[in-house]
Amino acid sequence: MSSMTPLEKATQRSRHLLLLVAIALVGGLGGCEYAPDDASLPSASTPTTEAGTVPPQPDGGDSSTVPPLPDSGELEAGTYLVSSFTKPFEITVPGGWLSDGGEVLFKDDPDHPDELAVAVVFWPTPYVPTDACAWQGNLVEVGPSAEAFVDAMTAQTSTASTTPVEVMVGDYSGFEFDHSVEGDLDITPCDRDKFCISSEFSNECTSWYSTNEERQTFRVVDLDGQRAVIWVVQFHESTSPELTREARAVFDSIVFTSDK
Repeated sequence: MSSMTPLEKATQRSRHLLLLVAIALVGGLGGCEYAPDDASLPSASTPTTEAGTVPPQPDGGDSSTVPPLPDSGELEAGTYLVSSFTKPFEITVPGGWLSDGGEVLFKDDPDHPDELAVAVVFWPTPYVPTDACAWQGNLVEVGPSAEAFVDAMTAQTSTASTTPVEVMVGDYSGFEFDHSVEGDLDITPCDRDKFCISSEFSNECTSWYSTNEERQTFRVVDLDGQRAVIWVVQFHESTSPELTREARAVFDSIVFTSDK
């Protein structure tokens, strides 16, 4: 895998610096049902689903008692509060996951110790290139709504998306879809040898595919007119099915709770 890994980006990342990251995502494309011997995570295939289910807390689920997600280090199994967006959300992880930058959770595959395997990512992505291959000069700012981001991503050329489906993420609605490189397109002629997917900046790519193996599933949540973008990543087709299932479970555990 070329360029910087999401761990490297998260370690070096600052809100005020121009940084690079290679992030791609998990999820079987084409709306297929998950099979136990398939390393891809379940696809977005149901028209309306309840996306997040967090086990009840011992105190009855009072979010004020949920600890904040640590910025770095290995996490103990449990539920954590994340404040990356206009509304906080809770996420539940098993043991062995690591936090980096407080916006990337990841876990390595012990069968492939030198490569990142899966990650769950949450940070703002206000820019989307119209063409993931010819992306330089084509990073377009999209509006703050969930629909605007979904429309931009599904219209993006050089990549393919499944049909977005409606989901509920706790108290808030949103959309989910799978995303990958279109067919077997060659990355060589692409700007700076990458398929740029989205970005925090108008003049630099911060989320891209560096191989055709990378897959991601987006969940775009409407937080009263402001969006939250979260994705789960599978970097290699060789990642174990057990680990991809675990990553999907972490992704599905995310719950936004309203102030009502």
